[in-house]
Amino acid sequence: MISKRRSLRTVVVGALGAASLALAGTATAATASTPTASPVTSAHPAQAAKAAISATPSTTSVRAWQLFRVTGRTTGIAAGGKVTLQQKQHGTWVSLPASAPVSRGGSYSLGVKLGLKGKNDLRIVNGATASPVFQVTVR
Repeated sequence: MISKRRSLRTVVVGALGAASLALAGTATAATASTPTASPVTSAHPAQAAKAAISATPSTTSVRAWQLFRVTGRTTGIAAGGKVTLQQKQHGTWVSLPASAPVSRGGSYSLGVKLGLKGKNDLRIVNGATASPVFQVTVR
């Protein structure tokens, strides 16, 4: 009984696949003859939007280990996605143990404490997407 179902499923899937290829072939032939045809990107609207992150610190100067907030908005990043704070240390970006989820509206809020005294170059990242660099001075 199981082998009949599998073979029937294989036949149905194969027939549907062949039909979709035939339809795709005629659609491709129709668009290939039209030089002004453009690809359709509405099938995946989330991928069409370019990812971007903004970041604004609540203050530009704090004492060592004093709590401040970094807030911002994202576009092209799914709700629940994680944004992480990075700090430039000796010429390289280092991820700090400070992250926050992106809300349904695309915003985030992150509590931060820094200990390296002086001007700190910071940014918020999600994968390959990064916010513009901002500075916070630790006294």
